[in-house]
Amino acid sequence: MGTAPTQCPSGITANFHAKFDNRTEFSSSSFPSTLNLAKLSIHPNSKGLVNRLGSLPDIDDLFWEKVPTPILDVVESPVHLKSLSIKELKLLADEIRSELSSTMSKTQRSFKASLAAVELTIALHYVFHAPVDKILWDAGEQTYAHKILTGRRFLMPTLRQKNGLSGYTSRAESEYDPFGAGHGCNSISAGLGMAVARDIKGKRERVVTVINNTTTMAGQVYEAMSNAGYLDSNLVVILNDSRHSLHPKIEEGPKTSINVLSSTLSRLQSSKSFRKFREAAKDVTKKIGKGMHELAAKVDEYARGMMGPPGSTLFEELGLYYIGPVDGHNIEDLICVLQEVASLDSMGPVLIHVITEENQGSEADQKRGTVELQQEGLSLNGFYAFSNGDSCKTYSDCLVAALIMEAEKDKDIVVVHAGMEMDPSLKLFQERFSDRFFDVGMAEQHAVTFSAGLSCGGLKPFCIIPSAFLQRAYDQVVHDVDRQSIPVRFVITSAGLVGSDGPLQCGAFDITFMSCLPNMIVMAASDEDELMNMVTTAAQIDDRPVCFRYPRGALVRTNYPIRDRNALEIGTGKVVVEGKDVALLGYGAMVQNCFKAQSLLSKLGISVTVADARFCKPLDTKLLRQLCSNHDILITVEEGSVGGFGSHVAQFIALDGQLDGRLKWRPIVLPDNYIEHASPGEQLALAGLTGHHIAATALSLLGRTREALLLMC
Repeated sequence: MGTAPTQCPSGITANFHAKFDNRTEFSSSSFPSTLNLAKLSIHPNSKGLVNRLGSLPDIDDLFWEKVPTPILDVVESPVHLKSLSIKELKLLADEIRSELSSTMSKTQRSFKASLAAVELTIALHYVFHAPVDKILWDAGEQTYAHKILTGRRFLMPTLRQKNGLSGYTSRAESEYDPFGAGHGCNSISAGLGMAVARDIKGKRERVVTVINNTTTMAGQVYEAMSNAGYLDSNLVVILNDSRHSLHPKIEEGPKTSINVLSSTLSRLQSSKSFRKFREAAKDVTKKIGKGMHELAAKVDEYARGMMGPPGSTLFEELGLYYIGPVDGHNIEDLICVLQEVASLDSMGPVLIHVITEENQGSEADQKRGTVELQQEGLSLNGFYAFSNGDSCKTYSDCLVAALIMEAEKDKDIVVVHAGMEMDPSLKLFQERFSDRFFDVGMAEQHAVTFSAGLSCGGLKPFCIIPSAFLQRAYDQVVHDVDRQSIPVRFVITSAGLVGSDGPLQCGAFDITFMSCLPNMIVMAASDEDELMNMVTTAAQIDDRPVCFRYPRGALVRTNYPIRDRNALEIGTGKVVVEGKDVALLGYGAMVQNCFKAQSLLSKLGISVTVADARFCKPLDTKLLRQLCSNHDILITVEEGSVGGFGSHVAQFIALDGQLDGRLKWRPIVLPDNYIEHASPGEQLALAGLTGHHIAATALSLLGRTREALLLMC
C-alpha cells in the first residue's frame, strides 16, 4: 500500500506503516475545524446531514481499540475500490467486518445482516458506478457496509442517534442512497420505475436492487417482478439469501448448496456468449413458427430449472432471467457474475441468487455483540428482552401474559402475527399454543384477511401488527373486516414514537385511520394494567372489530404482577386525579405525561384533573361533559397525528355546544412532520409531548405566560 501518508475521509492524515504498533494514533490537532462534506460523499443538497455536523462523535468514541484497517482507511468512496486487487478486496471485507463488529456492538443494534452482505456490497460497488448507477436496498439492516464505503464511515457511531446517521438508506443523507428503504419489498418497484424513466430519457445507467428472505414474504415483490418481466427493462435484482426462514421446520430441510458445479453454472448463465447464443436461438424459433418458439421457451425454462435450485423457475415464470446460486462470500465469483451482467446492453430483468451466511465473521465478534446487547436488556432485533420469571418487564410481556390467560380459558382464541420481526415475548405464547399461533412475516395484508377468515370460521383471532406495518394492510382492514363488521381484534404494537427507528417505524397514524372506520372500537392503554384489561375486553367482543394500541418499551411499573382481569365497559374512561382549574384528558401512554404535568402545575398552586380516556371510539361523552362543565380549561393529549383522538373530542364538544361558553380547549398531538431518530425522551421533546410542554400549555391558557416560558427553559 506504500508508505506515503494517506488522506482519510474526514481530512485526517495518517501513516499506516507499522510505526504505531498496529494502532493508529491521532492528536486532537489532527482534526479539521470544519468537516469536508465532499470527502464524506454527502449530496450537496442533503440539508438534513449538513445540520447534523454537530453530532460527530468524540475522539475517544471515534478511535476505539481495534485492529488496524489499512485498506479501508484509504477507501474514501466506491471509486477507490476499482484499483484494488481481488486479494486486497478480500482483506477489505475482513476489515469492514471487523469495523462493523467494533462499531455496531456499541450501538445495541443487530448487525448480522450487514455482516452477511459485506462481500456482496464490495462487489456491487466494484462493478457498478454509483451514484450514477443506482443501487437500491430493501432492508436497512443490510446497508451498514454500504454506508461505510460511501463516505459515512466516521459517522457510523452516530447511527440511529439524534442528528446522526439513519439506520436505513436515506435520500437526504447521501447521493449513494437513490431511494429510502421502507419496511422492505419496495426496492424492485422503485428500481423498475427508475429503469423505465432511464429508458424514456435515453440514458444508460444500471439499476440494481437488493432484496432478502424476509422481504420475499411480501406480495409487492412479486407484483414488481411480474411487471418487470412484462416491461422487459434492464434491471438487476439480487436475492441475498441468508438461509433465514420464518418457519423452523423449513430450516431443518435441505438448503441450497454452493459447490464448484453451481459456481461454474452461474458464471456460464451470466456470460455474454451464453446469453447471446440463447437470444439467437430464440430468434430462430420465432422464425420457424409460434408453436416451436413457445415449445423452445418451455424447454429452455425447464432445462435452466434443472440447472438451478428448487424454486428458480418461479422467477423465470415471472419473466426474470435466473442466475445462481452464487456464493455470496466469494468475491471473485460475485465480481465475475456482476461484470458479465453489467456488460450486456440489452438483457431485460435478471435475478441473481446469492447465498450468504448471517453468522459470517469471527466468533469473538459475534459473542461480543451478543453479550453487550444482552447486558443492556435488549434482544438482537432491537426489542426489550422477555423475562421468563413471574413478572412482566415490558408492555409486550403483559400482552402475552394476558393472551395466555385468555387462551387457557377459551380454546377459540388464536394469535396471528405480521411484521419484520417477532417480539421475543410472543415466543412464549407460540410455545404454549403452537397450533393456535400463526406468524406470517411481512404479509400484513394476508394477516388481516386471514384473521377475518379465522373469525368467520368461529375462532377469536388477535391480529398483532406494529402500527407502521398496519398501514400496508389498510384496504383489508376497511373492506375485509370493518365493512363486514367481522370481529377481528387488532393489537397495534410500537404505537407512537419509536426512538432510534425514527420515522420509518413510527406509529403516528393508527389512531386517525382506525377511528374513522364506522364499526371499529378503538382503545389505547395508558399503562400495563389497562393493557391487560383491554385484552380481556377484546376477547369478549364478538359482534364487531376492535383495536387497541400500546407503545414500545418498558412498563410504567417494573415487575408488574400477573393476575386475572376484568373487561372494561365499552366507551368509558375514568378520572384518575381530581382537580378544579385545568382538565388534562390523556389518551394511551400520554396519560403518564399528564401525571408529570399535573405534578409540575401543583407546585405552582394549580389544581389539575387527570383523566384517562381509554376509548377514542366510542367516546365517553358523559366524562367529556363532566370535564367541560367543571373546568375552564380542557387539554387533550395523544401520541398520534392530527385527525385522531383530539379531532373526535373536538367534533363532539363543538356539536354539543361546549365551545359556546367559557371553555378553552387545546389539543396536543404529534407535529405535522416526521420526527427523525433519537432517544425516546429526545423525540418526545421534539414533538412537544413532555410533561413540561403540557404544563406550559396550561399555564399559557391561564394567562401565566412568563411561568410557561420559565418552565420550558
